[in-house]
Amino acid sequence: MTEQKRLNEAREAGVAWKKWGPYLSERQWGTVREDYSEDGNAWDYFSHDQARSRAYRWGEDGLGGISDDRQRLCFALALWNERDPILKERQFGLTNREGNHGEDVKEYYFYLDSTPTHAYLKYLYKYPQRAYP
Repeated sequence: MTEQKRLNEAREAGVAWKKWGPYLSERQWGTVREDYSEDGNAWDYFSHDQARSRAYRWGEDGLGGISDDRQRLCFALALWNERDPILKERQFGLTNREGNHGEDVKEYYFYLDSTPTHAYLKYLYKYPQRAYP
């Protein structure tokens, strides 16, 4: 009933209940929107190490992230398992040539629940406890 009231307020009164939500992608690195290479090969344009230090022009990514509806302000988790040399800020995966069926994220994550206005969200990420091979 409370969620229906929020939906009505958003539709009828213009209340910004959907202003914030899970609008971040899990992995922005290597997408064609960020390809500035001369040969059109988005996957080889920059490495994962370079991707870690990059602010993207056409979007952002993050673990269990939320943002405003225009991605002007983004929040996401940063984790560390005390074994990897870097903080974990985005999903790590393989490129089209490295993966066994195209791009392949090697992690487990689940969007478990959300109300339509995103007033409630539930996300589960299975963080690897060993260093990535």
